[in-house]
Amino acid sequence: MQTVIGVRFKQAGKIYYFGTGPMEIAQGDDVIVETSRGTEFGHVALGPREVEDAEVTLPLKAVERKATDEDRARVAENRIKEKEAFRVCEEKIASRELPMKLVNVEYTFDVSKIVFYFTADGRVDFRELVKDLAAIFRTRIELRQIGVRDEAKMLGGIGCCGRPLCCATFLGDFVPVSIRMAKEQNLSLNPTKISGICGRLMCCLKYENDCYCERRREQSAIRKAQAPHPGGRVATMEGDGKVISINAQRRSATILLDDSRTIVSSWEDIVEQEEDLSDVAALAAIAMMQSEAGEARPERSHKRGRREGRQGRATKNDNENRKKGAATEGEGAPKRRGDRFEKGGRSRRERDGRGGNKHASHERPQRRDEGRGRSRRNPMGTQDGNHEGRPHQDE
Repeated sequence: MQTVIGVRFKQAGKIYYFGTGPMEIAQGDDVIVETSRGTEFGHVALGPREVEDAEVTLPLKAVERKATDEDRARVAENRIKEKEAFRVCEEKIASRELPMKLVNVEYTFDVSKIVFYFTADGRVDFRELVKDLAAIFRTRIELRQIGVRDEAKMLGGIGCCGRPLCCATFLGDFVPVSIRMAKEQNLSLNPTKISGICGRLMCCLKYENDCYCERRREQSAIRKAQAPHPGGRVATMEGDGKVISINAQRRSATILLDDSRTIVSSWEDIVEQEEDLSDVAALAAIAMMQSEAGEARPERSHKRGRREGRQGRATKNDNENRKKGAATEGEGAPKRRGDRFEKGGRSRRERDGRGGNKHASHERPQRRDEGRGRSRRNPMGTQDGNHEGRPHQDE
């Protein structure tokens, strides 16, 4: 067992364990300790306590002494020097045209080292910059590249909730945050709503994640005390309905009743309904049969309509042909199309001297293949106007 105290060097930094030694140290005291960076001024965040040897890194360093007023004044002077070093470093970065952004500068308590924190998109060759700074400050120079979360932690700010950033006030270390946590809490996956000012997922998504994950674990065997499934059918004291959303913290659910009313009820007052799969299958089969019948009926009626149309047109043509034949045999019947009378009292047949076939007239333009023999329109080699669709007969 070891008697240790927890020392913090920044407002929301990590807590490091140190041995108390023969001194009596209480929580809230300022102490001077020896670290890997040199002598540092720290604040006791955890009072003396007994811990196992496996929980600390051995050998455990002890506290050198309690801080005095002179030590506190020296720390204030170092804060003023940090601002001047920040300005000088920015000027050197601009003159060297390096792709980096300076975030913060820290002096150790004994001014044995100056640490410059910066951010950059990739690796930066700052060897010449270190030489320039060492020539100005005459001490050890360290440039450390940090991420966007560490940048927000150092600079601080106000979050979307209206309060100071958690990482800059009380979070000692960053915890892994995933998009799965936002899904478990039914949050909008819009990056602008679930991201902090650093551009990463908000650290507060981790706070209530365990509460929302309880329904994934083993719960009581009582069915009505379990969380209902979103979209499922449930029975309540005010009637049956469908689950719209669930509030895991309050153990309540929003339900849309069958009469279009919306209520909020606790899980203990809700009983989930089992769906009858046989009824669902029967309804699906009936719907399929109705859809098939609806597709076949228009096709049969369309075919029947086409047949009836063809029969009607054939009957109409037969009737017209009969009427034309009867009128031709009568004495006062009009002549056929080829016997129409024109001005002057002559018919077209008498004028042309043929059977009224205008395509067989002697006025027809000569074909290209005339003179080569018989044409397809005059296979017997007769002259135009001497036949009416019959072979030529010798007198």
